[in-house]
Amino acid sequence: MSGSLRGPRVAGFAPLVAPGARVLFLGNAPSVLSLQRQQYYGNPRNAFWPIMAQLCGFDADAPYEWRAAALTSAGYAVWDVLAFCRRHGSLDAAVERDSMVANDFETFFGAYPTIERVFFTGGAAEANYRRLVSVTADVAYARLPSTSPAHTVSFAVKLAAWRAAVLESAP
Repeated sequence: MSGSLRGPRVAGFAPLVAPGARVLFLGNAPSVLSLQRQQYYGNPRNAFWPIMAQLCGFDADAPYEWRAAALTSAGYAVWDVLAFCRRHGSLDAAVERDSMVANDFETFFGAYPTIERVFFTGGAAEANYRRLVSVTADVAYARLPSTSPAHTVSFAVKLAAWRAAVLESAP
């Protein structure tokens, strides 16, 4: 691919995590709106925060800092598989395969040894983790339906699947 056709460089965020976290939600890479807002799942049409608000009992419309604090105080962490990539737009399918650089999961799992469960928040996150990450952490892995608005399953279906999986492994 010609250098002029390459997408803009996307850099991920630091993990949203606190000591004692037991469950990690892994996305693929932040969306354009997430990058603009400097927030995980920053697209207001993304179902992540409304789902977690229902599961953890906080206000989905609260300021981001409050939602993040409620999530981490409940034992949950959020991060993305990719530290860097090139992509036009927000779709995972638009990420240029040869541009993907994974986050340092060996250091992460060493720093947070209480993580017992990893939930991939979509198929791309799972596929790229399995392809790019060679860490053999002693954790259970499962994929959840994507909360992205591009995944056109109803909110009720997403919520039911997340409730069944997440509450079963609640911290």
